[in-house]
Amino acid sequence: MEIKELLKPEVMLLDLKATTKETVIDEMIASLASHGYVTDSAMFKKDILAREAQTSTGLGDGIAMPHAKNAAVKEPVVLFAKSKAGVDYAALDNKPVQLFFMIAAPEGANDSHLEALAGLSKYLLQDGFKAKLLAADTPEAVTTLFSTPLTETATLTNAEHYLVAVTACTTGIAHTYMAEEALKKQATEMGVGIKVETNGARGVDNKLTAADIAKADAVIVAADKKVEMARFNGKQMVQVPVAHAIREPEKLINEALSGNAKVFHSDEAPAANDENAQSLGQKFYKHLMGGVSAMLPFVVGGGILIALAFLIDQSMGVPQSQLANLGVYHPLAAYFKNIGGVAFGFMLPVLAGFIANSIADRPGLVAGFVAGSMASTGLAFGKLDTAGATIGSLSANAIPSGFLGALVGGFLAGGVVLLLKKLFAGLPKSLDGIKAILIYPLLGTFITGFLMLFINIPMGDFNKALSGFLNGLSGSSALLLGLVVGGMMAIDLGGPINKAAYIFATGTLASTVAHGGSIVMAACMAGGMVPPLATTVAVLLFRNKFDKDERQAGITNIVMGFSFITEGSIPFAASDPARAIPSFMIGAAVAGGLTGLAGIKLMAPHGGIFVLALTSDPLIYLLFIIIGAIVSGLLFGILKKAK
Repeated sequence: MEIKELLKPEVMLLDLKATTKETVIDEMIASLASHGYVTDSAMFKKDILAREAQTSTGLGDGIAMPHAKNAAVKEPVVLFAKSKAGVDYAALDNKPVQLFFMIAAPEGANDSHLEALAGLSKYLLQDGFKAKLLAADTPEAVTTLFSTPLTETATLTNAEHYLVAVTACTTGIAHTYMAEEALKKQATEMGVGIKVETNGARGVDNKLTAADIAKADAVIVAADKKVEMARFNGKQMVQVPVAHAIREPEKLINEALSGNAKVFHSDEAPAANDENAQSLGQKFYKHLMGGVSAMLPFVVGGGILIALAFLIDQSMGVPQSQLANLGVYHPLAAYFKNIGGVAFGFMLPVLAGFIANSIADRPGLVAGFVAGSMASTGLAFGKLDTAGATIGSLSANAIPSGFLGALVGGFLAGGVVLLLKKLFAGLPKSLDGIKAILIYPLLGTFITGFLMLFINIPMGDFNKALSGFLNGLSGSSALLLGLVVGGMMAIDLGGPINKAAYIFATGTLASTVAHGGSIVMAACMAGGMVPPLATTVAVLLFRNKFDKDERQAGITNIVMGFSFITEGSIPFAASDPARAIPSFMIGAAVAGGLTGLAGIKLMAPHGGIFVLALTSDPLIYLLFIIIGAIVSGLLFGILKKAK
């Protein structure tokens, strides 16, 4: 498949009316939706904005490529749009953007579609191609330009200097291949040989061999996600985000050839998304999110099914004498409870396993899974089971150390496997296969499991105390916790602080769902729903302080807010952070605090208004969210300067 087959004339916008980044996105999504290529605009926009929050897709030189792979996309399509005046799109070179390519790929996009999207990057870097696009005034003229055969960039094979590079972005659709083409083109102009490996949505292409790496003077890694790094041990390396390779390929090549680049050692595990090694806190957050992102689907799926089981039993009625069996009393409820329980049971092993995987790659996975499972069961030295007996000196029914135990266990497992890698680094390379499939899994699992027997004791006691505190929350303690958690959800609107609050809240579900749900989870969701709703309130009450595009975005945010998509408020916060963020925080804290004070509980980890029935008091809960939104909206509107 060729790129011209994905450029649909009917969706092209050759005279964009929008004047801001978000309204440009809205106008393009509206065109895709009106022609049936996107079935759920809000769902697709959420992923588009999430990608923008990582790194702007305004690549520089007047080009932007917003993109997402999403279940709301019916078939792959590339929307071309052009702004005659240019739009401030927060591009990487801080210059206005005139040419837009919105790439919409379904979750199951096949290799032929992805090959075509990779070809788009090559066209855009052809000399003079941008000028021709700016001059094109009909969809047919645009399609004709992309029908012209590509002139492949010829790489030098006998140059004096030779480099290898790896490019990778989080979605693997646009930046990956733009960076590849930019590096190849620049290297050819400089008389430097280069081979570029791409880690994109279609997998690893042009994979570097051991001979390629050995031959290279240095390595360039331009990546926003984890790539295979150990193979570059001992080579001089330049590490940058993928966007740098698009913007400044000449600088990267010169730095790589300068002889001053840092020598990479595989046991250092430097970050793939920063020019320098990350701080300890940044590494911790990266590894934690590696586990949390893998865990959340299990929490959401299993948690909602379990919550529905309680709801079914409550609605169908359970005798007073059978309240202990609430959630499994009626057969239908039991089905939901059992299925949800299976999914929920994977939560802690997956959390610990993928934390360890992020730290130590695949060898850490098995040790992490074992640590998470032990945290779930509470297996420990010197603990009695519920019958007062022991299994040897162990108990399989001790106090589970839960979410916190699994979190500690994941980092422990990753550290153990990293240590083993150092200890066995001197073994012959011929034994690499044995190390990966025997030594690391065997010793890593044994050592991690043995240490968890001790760790589970204090962590289990702490988890029991925390569970008791959460289940007994009322009055001032619940008010304070609700204020803090609600406010945290609005500080960075989907960033690390927001995620920390959400992770803590979801971690309370396992121990509270049998008691009607978690107050902390309810406060967390209430706080997260407030910022987008606050923008709706602000644009309705203070119309003169917002332009037309902002008013439209604010109205749209009512859907984002009630869907618990906090990121919907990011454009407002980005354009006026000094007034927006404090306003959002105060309203979110009010909503969370009122929720805590009233002792409202929630059994679902996500869903917004759609899981309102799973709260202990739906109408009051909704009222508190609206109060928080009104408080935030009024503050934001009062503080904001008129346009």
